[in-house]
Order: sequence, then structure tokens, then C-alpha cells
Amino acid sequence: MLRTVTTENGIVEGLPAADPRITSFKGIPFAAPPVGDLRWRAPQPAKNWGNVLHAYKFKPISMQHVPGEDPENIYTREWNVDTSIEMSEDCLYLNVWTPAKHSDEKLPVFVWFFGGGLQEGNTAEMEFDGERIARRGIVVVTVNYRLNVFGFLAHPEITAENPEAPANFGHLDQQYGLKWVKRNIAAFGGDPGNVTIGGQSAGGGSVMTQVTSPQNGGLFKRAIVDSGLSLTAYPGGMFGSSRTLEDVEKEGEEFFRQLGVSSLAEARKLDAFYIRDKAVEFKRWWGTVADGKFCLGNSNKLFMENKCQPVSMMFGHTLTEFPNRPPVRSIEELKAFAASTYGDDADEFLALCKSSIGSFTEMMYKATVSHIEYSIRLIGRAKAETGDKMPLYYWVFDPEIPGWDNPGSFHSSDLWFFFETLAKCWRPFVGKHYDLARKMCNYWANFIRSGDPNGLDADGSEMPLWKPFADAEPNRILFCDTVTTDCKEPSEIMRFLLRQYRKSQ
Repeated sequence: MLRTVTTENGIVEGLPAADPRITSFKGIPFAAPPVGDLRWRAPQPAKNWGNVLHAYKFKPISMQHVPGEDPENIYTREWNVDTSIEMSEDCLYLNVWTPAKHSDEKLPVFVWFFGGGLQEGNTAEMEFDGERIARRGIVVVTVNYRLNVFGFLAHPEITAENPEAPANFGHLDQQYGLKWVKRNIAAFGGDPGNVTIGGQSAGGGSVMTQVTSPQNGGLFKRAIVDSGLSLTAYPGGMFGSSRTLEDVEKEGEEFFRQLGVSSLAEARKLDAFYIRDKAVEFKRWWGTVADGKFCLGNSNKLFMENKCQPVSMMFGHTLTEFPNRPPVRSIEELKAFAASTYGDDADEFLALCKSSIGSFTEMMYKATVSHIEYSIRLIGRAKAETGDKMPLYYWVFDPEIPGWDNPGSFHSSDLWFFFETLAKCWRPFVGKHYDLARKMCNYWANFIRSGDPNGLDADGSEMPLWKPFADAEPNRILFCDTVTTDCKEPSEIMRFLLRQYRKSQ
């Protein structure tokens, strides 16, 4: 087994995973610590080390509020169980799980970006253990990156200092990790020419940002976006609605005033925890910036225009997450919203939402759609119109999720399944869940390997055929208590909303 590997910066030693056929390397530096004069700068090269680096444990998580502080939060129950987890601004480390016995095996590579709204999250979350995917012949890499104000601040002084990389430092960290993979992963038995990137929630949004960055040619062949699309059928932005550099620079100037500093040099001398706490008080969402260099605009719209890397994609979501509905509180407000938003088509919209008993609740139920399904269907139509032939695969996740809280298929619940890490969860999963997780992990591994998710299950039987999604053939796979497929046409309200989007462009 590959327990010791020579990287560009020195030798690293890993440990056997729970399955000794897998070696895990945790806490490998892929960039210099972004502290002091490197705070709010694009990542810089890591320094060489002399002795063997013992890559035995995760390094500190990025600066953020303390995970697990809120006992009522579902993610505190799921995986933010250790409030004492170490945190530091020195956070640019990655982790590798490899099944390779030799460095010349050229195994497919999967690079994962965690979610958390670009404000929180970390690679040490227990659902992201890469061992089970690695058992399928995949080299798995999880990349840490800067978050919130540390990863996404913009300021006129920062822009003047480095106009080629004025913002999006968290995304640049992800990109730098990908470049490290390109240069180093062969030593771990991986194929630098066969890399798939993936992420969930803001990690999925990050994947879209990476796919649509003009700087990323040749870094990856495929991409998986789990709950990370963000075109909304009704007003109200989600991830991907990139803000302009000028607007975020103004927020940066305002934030410096709150910090009590008058220059970038002064701000770089402040304690990281002080900055973190002040950022929480500032009550802003720190995220993706359309900086004209790395990010050219809304990643979802750029993707629909084929202003993206030519890669095959998988998209999916849990059934009940992020319902999208009109921003109204009464029937009268709904009528006014329809008139102002849809004009001559307002009556058609209201007819689709009509309740036979005049129930506002029923009308809102009929108006509610999945914004991710909406995004995927828009993407399918746009790709058909542009003649793009790269395959798209679509999944929906909705099994019974056990537990006293009766959570349904909540946002992020599919992560336990795709990584096949159910045994780490407190929930009383049973055989059907483990069967489903095995198949879901198989599909991902097959896609990572070849771009086609289909193949055999562990017993040698064919798994249900997962056909590509297209506007003309809206195929999808349903991960419920069993695995099924269908070719579902959009609902009438979805058809209406899709037409309205096209009319608005």
C-alpha cells in the first residue's frame, strides 16, 4: 500500500484507513498559510518541509463561528458534534484517500468541496470520509478553503494591490487545490488527466463557479453539483447571484470602519478571531464576487450560454429542500404579485394556482416548485438551443429518513448516502438505507471513473439504467427507498415559469 508519498514539497506519510487497503493522508499543506501579509490575497506556494510530514489527522478548520453551538440546529445533531474542534486562519490543507498500491496506477480522481453557505463548514465533517468511495478504485481529495470575510472580502486597496486576483479568495483556494492535484496526485496513484470535481450546497455552487471560470481549462473532466444550482422561479436570490466587485468593495470599506482601521495594512495586523466576531456583527453574506477575472458573472447563466469548461455534469437535489414560492402572505398579495410580475399572463398564473375553496394555503402549495428542478430544466433547454452535446445526469433523493425529528429528505441528508458513511450517523438506518447508499455511491464512482454512472452492483447485477437528461427527454433517477427511473415532463406551473423566464431574457 502507498503509505509514504513524495510530493513537490516533501515526503508525506499516511495511515491505514479502517479498511487497511486504503491509505488516508490528512492535513497536507497545498498553499502557504494565508496569514499576516497573505491575508486577503490569492493563495501562495507552500514551503518545502525537511522531515517526513506525518499526515495523520485533520488540520484546523477555517475561521467561522464555532460549529455545533446551537443545540436546536439539525446539523449540530448530524455532524457538528465537536465544539472544541481546532480553528485557525492557517487552514489551507487537503486530505487524500487512495487505494493505490503503487504510484503508477493512474486511478480516477475525485476532488470534493464542502458546503456551508461559504460561511462555514470543513473537510473534517464525518460524512465526508472518503474511504468508501476510495474502495471503488477512486483517489479522493477533500480541499479546505477560506470562508466568509476571510475568503470573500473585497476592498479598493486589495484590488489595487493585485488587480488580477482582487476577490474570491475562497474559490481561488479551491482552484489552487485543483492545481496541486494536477501536479501531485500521480504520486498517490491518481490520474491527473481524469479528475472530477464535486460539491454540495455552497460546495455545489462553488463547482459551478469553477466550471464557468475561464481560468480553469484542463483542470478537470467532469463535475457533480449536489443542491448547488440557484436560478429561482420567483424573486429572491440564492447562491450564484454574483455581486459586482464595486459593490463589495464598498462593503469592505464599511467593514474596515467597523474594525476601527483605516488601511489594509492595519487590518492585516488584527487578530483573526476579532475579525471573525466583527464580521458576525456586520451581518453580511460574504460570497462570490463577479470580479471580471476569476468569476465573470452568474455561474448558472454562464453555464446555460456555454461559457464554461466542456465537461459532463451530474445535477441533483433532495425532494423537500428549498421550496420556491411567491413572496406573498395573502391572496390579495398573490394577485398583486401576479399582475406586477407576469402582466398579461397574470390570469393564467392565478388559474394554475386556483383553490376551489379559496384557500391561500392551497394556492401557495400549487405555486410551489423546486428551484433546483427549475434550474435543471432551464439548463436542459438552454443546452439544447446552443447545441451542446455534453451529457447531463439528473437525480432526486427522497427516501424515508429515520429519527425522532422526522426530518424528511432534508438539505444535505443525501451526503451520508453518496459517501456511504451511514455507519457514522446517529440515525437508526436499516438494511434498505445501506442498500440505497451502496448503489448511490456506485453511481457516483462510475461517473467519476468514466463519465457514465451505469454499471454493476456489488452482487454483479445491473443497476437501474440512468439515462442522460435533456429537454426533449427529461430523464432522471429517483433515490427513494428503492432506485427507480422516470422521464417526467414538467408540471403545468413549471411550464408556465419556464416560459416566463424565456420571455424575460
